[in-house]
Amino acid sequence: MTMAIPDELHSKMKQHPEVKWTEVARQAIEKKVQILESEKDPWRLYAYKRWAEEGEDAEKLFKF
Repeated sequence: MTMAIPDELHSKMKQHPEVKWTEVARQAIEKKVQILESEKDPWRLYAYKRWAEEGEDAEKLFKF
């Protein structure tokens, strides 16, 4: 995978050679995928539907 990074950001990244930037990118991508997949979770959709219908906190419903 190749990523386009703006020059200014790349310069700032080079100031921190101790950071494994590929690992940072991998973790960010993994987290985004988890968020996208959780949005399709039927229980989460149910919680949001209940929230919309009854005004309850959807996140509280989901964490039961």
